[in-house]
Amino acid sequence: MILCMSLAAVLLNAKAPSFNWDPVMDAIIQVESGGNPNAISGNSVGVMQITPILVEDCNQILQKKKSKKRYTLADRYSVKKSKEMFLLIQSHYNPMNNVEKAIRLWNGGVNYNVRATNRYFRKVKNLMK
Repeated sequence: MILCMSLAAVLLNAKAPSFNWDPVMDAIIQVESGGNPNAISGNSVGVMQITPILVEDCNQILQKKKSKKRYTLADRYSVKKSKEMFLLIQSHYNPMNNVEKAIRLWNGGVNYNVRATNRYFRKVKNLMK
């Protein structure tokens, strides 16, 4: 957890966040892939089932932050880099660290629909207990 948080801090040029995303990420990983880093479902791959659009979004966020870091499509197969991308997305779209928003955002995208993400939200929350 500390390694993951410090990597995110370096990426974001900020101090390490005090929020622990590990239980959320671990539950999402179980729902998305059962922990299989080689999982593939359509355009989604890796433990967190990351799409090319999400990789592009992460790279745009990094560019806005004037970071030279960029992610590749192959990075989706890395558990470490998948978690970094999750943290980057949360820092940008969910700066208040709202767990419900984080889960729904991961499933339904930036403009998620609450009703459409209910089943996914319940699955992830149940695994967090």
